[in-house]
Amino acid sequence: MRKGRKNDELREIRFTKDFTKNALGSVLVEFGDTRVITTASVEEGKPKWMEKDDPRGWLTAEYSLLPSSTNTRCQRERTKISGRTQEIQRLIGRSLRASIDLEKIPDLTITIDADVIQADGGTRTASICGGFLALKIAVEKLLEKGIIKENPIIEPVAAISAGIIDGEVRLDLCYEEDSHAQVDSNVVLTKSGKIIEFQTTAEGEPYEYSQMLEIFKTAENGIEKIIEIYEKV
Repeated sequence: MRKGRKNDELREIRFTKDFTKNALGSVLVEFGDTRVITTASVEEGKPKWMEKDDPRGWLTAEYSLLPSSTNTRCQRERTKISGRTQEIQRLIGRSLRASIDLEKIPDLTITIDADVIQADGGTRTASICGGFLALKIAVEKLLEKGIIKENPIIEPVAAISAGIIDGEVRLDLCYEEDSHAQVDSNVVLTKSGKIIEFQTTAEGEPYEYSQMLEIFKTAENGIEKIIEIYEKV
């Protein structure tokens, strides 16, 4: 058991809504010492690659680490983004698109921005959780203003990390745990338990099928608790 927290216990989680002034929806999300500002911005029109007669709107995501968010200063990605950043942006985007009926936001593009101001593990999963709440806030305002006619949210989505450290399955890894994990996993689920992402990688020796199931079940329980926190927010 890790110091101060059970293996299946989440870090302290906080969501602060309307954290910034200008975005239609904004949330400061905190998972332990990881802090991410997530915002939802809405523009008229949809991407040029979409067919004109396509009835859907679109949702996309951008992710960035602030230079001072990590132990050693990371470089701003001004002209070319790294493969890691591309991977995380795509993960956030497809995770949140699974929560929304795009046909109910016609001719609109929603952009979720996730800016990590302090990184201590689990930034991508925290970004998905905060991003969903920012999206939900933005949707409520679009409905109030009559810009959209129906609520497009299908169901909440949430995400969490898990892994195997010293032979034990642990939930919601901080950076120190993540950097020493023998197996590292990110899980994204809908409220009803449908799988959006279940990415699990052995960093050292291969792991057993039974351990994979334990990782998933541990993450599933954690996600249920996160969605309960959503409802309080």
